Amino acid sequence: MSDMRLVVAGAAGRMGRVLVEMIRQTPGAHLSGAIEQPESIAIGQDAGLLAGCGQMGVAISGDALAVIAGADGILDFTSPQSTVELAALAAQARIVHVIGTTGLNKDHLAKLEAAARHAIIVRSGNMSLGVNLLAALVKKAARTLGPEYDIEIIEMHHRMKVDAPSGTALLLGAAAADGRGVTLEEHSIGARDGHTGLRNIGDIGFASLRGGTVIGDHKVIFAGPCERIELAHVAEDRSIFARGAVQAALWGKNQKPGLYSMADVLGLAD
Repeated sequence: MSDMRLVVAGAAGRMGRVLVEMIRQTPGAHLSGAIEQPESIAIGQDAGLLAGCGQMGVAISGDALAVIAGADGILDFTSPQSTVELAALAAQARIVHVIGTTGLNKDHLAKLEAAARHAIIVRSGNMSLGVNLLAALVKKAARTLGPEYDIEIIEMHHRMKVDAPSGTALLLGAAAADGRGVTLEEHSIGARDGHTGLRNIGDIGFASLRGGTVIGDHKVIFAGPCERIELAHVAEDRSIFARGAVQAALWGKNQKPGLYSMADVLGLAD
C-alpha cells in the first residue's frame, strides 16, 4: 500500500513545522504539499528546510486548491475561517481533513458538519493521546460522582494564545457534561468577578491562565463533601499534538465520510 499523501496547512507556523517533521518521521505518511496564506513570506520555501528537518522537495504554496487536489489528507491547525475554507476543499476532493483548530463557533461547526457529508473530518480540541484518555476518565468520573461534586476546569497556555477557554478545556468540559447527561452550553460558567453569589449546583466552571511559554496545562477538579478528586494533564512538547494528528489522518484514510473525534481514532468512544 502506498504512503498517505498529506498536506500541512499553516506550514510556516510553529505547529505547522512540527507537523512537517512528524510526517517525515511516520511510516506510511508522506508530505505531498504545504500551504500558507498567499501573502506569506514563506511561499516558495522548502517546507522541510523551514521545519529544520532537511530538504523534502515540497515548496510552500499559496494555492490551496491545487495542493489539495493531489493529496489524501490535510492536517490543519490554523484559524476558524481558514479551517472552514479548507473543509470545503476537502469535501470537494473527498479526502481526510484533520482539524486541531480551536475557537470555532456554531456557524463554523455547522459548516464542518456540512463538509463531513463528503469529507472524512476528524476534529478535536486536543489531538494528544493523554488528553483524550483524560477526557474519557473525566466523563466516567462525572457519571459516577453525584451533583454534590462541583466541577472546575483550570487551564494555562502561553501568552500568545488568543482564545479562552482553550479547546482542550472545552473538550474536557463537554466530557464532564456528557457524563452527567447535560449540555455544556447550559451549565458552563466562565470567569468570575465581583459579587457572584453562591455557586449553582451542576455548574461546570472554567478558569483560564495565560503567560510565558506554557504549551498546555489542564486540570479538572471534582470538589465534593470533605474531599477533592483532581485529574490533570501537562503537555511538555507540541509533538504530542502532531503525533496524534498524523495518527488520525492514517486512521481516517479507511473511514467513510463523516465527522469523527480523537475518541473514535483511539477507540475511546462509548
